[in-house]
Amino acid sequence: MTKAKSGDTVRIHYTGTLTDGTQFDSSEGRDPLEFTLGTGQIIQGLDAQVEGMEVGTKDKVTIPADQAYGPRNPQNIQQVPRDQIPQEVNVQPGAQLQARTQDGNTVMLTVVEASDEHVTVDANHPLAGQDLVFAVELVEIVKAA
Repeated sequence: MTKAKSGDTVRIHYTGTLTDGTQFDSSEGRDPLEFTLGTGQIIQGLDAQVEGMEVGTKDKVTIPADQAYGPRNPQNIQQVPRDQIPQEVNVQPGAQLQARTQDGNTVMLTVVEASDEHVTVDANHPLAGQDLVFAVELVEIVKAA
């Protein structure tokens, strides 16, 4: 059988869990995830796991944080004066906000804490600092490199 290699466009079904078994994502009930191996479209550790798999193969892998969303960076947690955020914006802890960086990119922020004076936001990916477990099945090699 043909093995998936860098540059191939592939489709996978997957279930992602934390090491404690908490599920954070799954393709169950959806179309398989399609991406091109070796292009950085998915996290590094999962990309590396799929490379070399044969169609129909199922596997389970634990991906260390540094090959997933990286470590948590304390510098990504900042306090913003409340008056710099429009009043109609929800700033309850857990709320998701978007902000623009100086270079024009959009960054997602999670509200950690809010008071009348300040809002503490976290720009770390919610899964940063976590080892991730993926059950993955290579469904199809759509286009070989």
